[in-house]
Amino acid sequence: MAKWARLFRIVTVVSSISVFTYWFIKKSAVAFVDNSVGLQVINKLPQALDFYLINVNKIDNNTILEPKHIGKVRPEYYRIEYLKMDKSDEYWIVGYLGKKNLVYFSQHSVPNKNIDQIVEVQNYINQSMKLSEAAKKQVDAYNYENTKLGIWITLDFLLLFLNLVLLLKRNK
Repeated sequence: MAKWARLFRIVTVVSSISVFTYWFIKKSAVAFVDNSVGLQVINKLPQALDFYLINVNKIDNNTILEPKHIGKVRPEYYRIEYLKMDKSDEYWIVGYLGKKNLVYFSQHSVPNKNIDQIVEVQNYINQSMKLSEAAKKQVDAYNYENTKLGIWITLDFLLLFLNLVLLLKRNK
């Protein structure tokens, strides 16, 4: 029975390491997308803002909002993202000062998908209260899902580490 348990532990550890390696490479690969629109967000404000991008996809008369974290952009710096705009012609940019303080919201249309977009954030503006509330809900849900995923990944890595240690432990 001990040999079967050891064989099961070896199979589990090897498959877990391969799944996590694939997942890590997939998540950390640069998101260059064919036929995409380049978006450059420049922060001209005196404080660093945490930016989120929401791609508005229209599929079969349904609107699907896909949030993505651009990152924290310091003053006079920029970030570049690549947008897949085959089902969309609009995106929103949401800026947070701190965790919950939404200080910037803008809605942008993409009339020509062959020209890259440049957005300079020069003032604190909220173009639409209704759309910014929808964007805030999407960003909160996105952050909640990422927190949940982070907890599960941490627990899985802990379990993988414990199984690896038990597998490599020598019996005396």
